[in-house]
Amino acid sequence: MYYYQLGQVPHKRHTQFRQPDGSLYHEELIGTHGFSGAKSLLYHLHPPTQLHAIVMEPPKAIAYEATAPLRPRHLRTGKVARGGDAIAARTLLMDNENVAISVACPTQPMPYWYRYACGDEAIFIHNGSGVLESQFGTLRYRAGDYVVIPTGVLWRILPDAGIEQRMLVLEANGHIQPPERYLNSEGQFLEQAPYCERDIRPPEELVAHDEAGEFEVRVKARGCTTRYLYRHHPLDAIGWDGHLWPFAFNIEDFEPITGRVHQPPPVHQTFAGPGFVVCSFVPRLFDYHPQAIPAPYHHSNVDSDEVLYYVEGEFMSRKGIERASMTFHPGGIPHGPHPGTYEGSIGKDRTDELAVMIDSFRPLKLTAIAAEFEDKDYPYSWTTALTGGTRS
Repeated sequence: MYYYQLGQVPHKRHTQFRQPDGSLYHEELIGTHGFSGAKSLLYHLHPPTQLHAIVMEPPKAIAYEATAPLRPRHLRTGKVARGGDAIAARTLLMDNENVAISVACPTQPMPYWYRYACGDEAIFIHNGSGVLESQFGTLRYRAGDYVVIPTGVLWRILPDAGIEQRMLVLEANGHIQPPERYLNSEGQFLEQAPYCERDIRPPEELVAHDEAGEFEVRVKARGCTTRYLYRHHPLDAIGWDGHLWPFAFNIEDFEPITGRVHQPPPVHQTFAGPGFVVCSFVPRLFDYHPQAIPAPYHHSNVDSDEVLYYVEGEFMSRKGIERASMTFHPGGIPHGPHPGTYEGSIGKDRTDELAVMIDSFRPLKLTAIAAEFEDKDYPYSWTTALTGGTRS
């Protein structure tokens, strides 16, 4: 991300920077790819290494569904239970070696801080508002936000009281970034990119907490979670600067690219991750060629699995989809518009659909709990929609 500074920092890095009592502030570098990737320097009141207890939580086994026929899937994730904090509420639906996809409906603030040490996280806020609190400062979130949290960041989510929360969560085994084709050689967004620096919201306010007590930080790494207990508040930074920090980007600020004929999914790409991409389908004008067919054509995902999370609106190419539906079309078989929607889209001039798509370039495995939300008739819906009947 671009350079940003918040709070107090010295004139030159790695030099003496003293507190009012004459003691040194404690410098911490958080960076990726060794010392050659994106990084930020933070200045703490206390060393970030002073922990007094370490407790490892037993690894939680993930139950996956038994081997099943390759088929289109429809998960009604609106039925996922509400409760717990933003981590405890996560329901893992599918994953592979590159990315894990969960949904969460938290009802409580996190009483601890959290770090995902395997890579970056992207949390799409379907419903709700609140505060993401980190050592980089506070960042308010609202419905429609992608909240991207780089690895190494300590954070917790404090939902606004009385506001229903619903989140789509991506845990990457690596880094989540804007697509390279959107950036110039200086790292700026190109003029033709569908969003730019002005659309990205950094942390807003930095508060240095100088408090003693017992403070818990949970770190997820290497298949398990470890709890670290500190005597000083972990968010004690008085300043930082650099290119690595959590940010929010609202899907409403994604400017759709349209054309005379139907545009392929890459025009909707929002982020790139290791082995997957994230796309945003937003309200937009349809194709304007006089013979255009606005509905997407049938296509085969030869090299990817496609996951589509339906946020709001009416999807002209799908029937039987509801708010918070998640469809999964695995590589190897074709998919496309439901019968009647291909012809029915002709002459329409716009769509108000809103959705998030994740294309994974390695096969995704569904968890056993995901099957509890499955619409069993979905694989046959292209036939029943055509005949008007039901599957026998």
